[in-house]
Amino acid sequence: MQLPQSFKISVAGTGYVGLVAGVCFAEVGHQVTCVDIDKDKIDMLKQGISPIYEADLEELMRKNYAAGRLTFTTDHVRAYKDADAIFIGVGTPEQPDGSANLSHIATVARQIAEAIEKDCLVVVKSTVPVGTNDKVEQFIHDFLVHDVIVEVASNPEFLAQGTAVRDTLEAARIIIGTESRWAEAMLMKIYEPFNLPIVSVSRRSAEMIKYASNDFLALKISYMNDIANLCELVGADIQDVARGMSFDERIGSKFLSAGIGYGGSCFPKDTKALAYLARQHGYNLRTVHAAVEVNNDQKTLLYKKASNRLITFDGLKVAVLGLTFKPGTDDLREAPSLANIPLLLERGAKVYAYDPVGRANFSQMYPEGEYNIKYVDRPEEGLIGANVCFIFTEWDEIKAVQPADYVALMRTPLVYDGRNIYEITEMQDAGVEYYSIGRAAVVSKDVKTGSARKSGHRQIIA
Repeated sequence: MQLPQSFKISVAGTGYVGLVAGVCFAEVGHQVTCVDIDKDKIDMLKQGISPIYEADLEELMRKNYAAGRLTFTTDHVRAYKDADAIFIGVGTPEQPDGSANLSHIATVARQIAEAIEKDCLVVVKSTVPVGTNDKVEQFIHDFLVHDVIVEVASNPEFLAQGTAVRDTLEAARIIIGTESRWAEAMLMKIYEPFNLPIVSVSRRSAEMIKYASNDFLALKISYMNDIANLCELVGADIQDVARGMSFDERIGSKFLSAGIGYGGSCFPKDTKALAYLARQHGYNLRTVHAAVEVNNDQKTLLYKKASNRLITFDGLKVAVLGLTFKPGTDDLREAPSLANIPLLLERGAKVYAYDPVGRANFSQMYPEGEYNIKYVDRPEEGLIGANVCFIFTEWDEIKAVQPADYVALMRTPLVYDGRNIYEITEMQDAGVEYYSIGRAAVVSKDVKTGSARKSGHRQIIA
């Protein structure tokens, strides 16, 4: 069978996975239709407005929409009926027991079965438990209306929020999981314009590669955070330790930064989902359970340190710098801010919060007026008169705040840094009482001894 150079592709879902995939498929020359049930979101997309904050996405979206290679619709029947390939990129949210909710996948699968009028390859990009693609294929066959051939393939995504477009167009590898030569050849052809390495495996292996990769990175992060906590107790510096480890090619240099835990849409959900899958098969993934436990404790580590240092938060002005789980995204899922700000508010703190892009999303959950929280336009605005400052996200705008600014602006230059933004010596020289992750604390001599505070008299304490 002669395959075309470009394909008519439909993408179900316009979240991180679906929208980025659709835009990138259009960018390499395919004809793409993105489908979503949310009319307001589709109207935004048609106006060239991306519903998510992601570098380069809106620019490429507008470019390909203007070129006629990219369209948006709520009409799934029209989008699916004559598509060569349909990529499913809908959400698989975590359920209370840690399993993945596959209801959105099932809805799209049935819509596809009832709409397609020609032979079609259905490709699941959503993160799903091992074996789900088999069920999706059977589900589609159960509800087929027309006499057509349908096969299902697995094509997991490996996007990092903030770099999702680059991660797609310049991926380290593309994973495809198929059960036939035809499906494999078609996916190979679809991805040919990307000119990237393709790893072709079975569907179940592809599904497992996604979970195994994400969970390995989560393990690496939690391990470094665990070591960081020990470093503080024994007088070592986690950044020195990480630098020494990074030269070993077996370890590598990435994901060695200690902090206040991982967040976002993938690592928290995928670690729990893989642990749940293991339990369903009578196996206990002890390493993954340990990573989850460490991460849960890590998120409120600085709050606990501050609670030990302060008599109370009641009536104190608390500056919170950074709301999103990482820079480059407006995503708040599993962000440390969501674990800490409620605790601060419950203890009577007056929270002044800054984030360059996450403010709108956070204020929907914690609006001014209903809660004792104020959102500021600049980090320095939040610091004015503050009794304590927490740093939760390493945005460039936050990193640009100088050590001397904390002394000049805050009532008490007391800083808890969850991202190790500053050098210990520069905070000490500026006169900032400074606590970070896995490194020596910079505290006033009088704080250690219990004597009266003396402005500017600070020392490093391991």
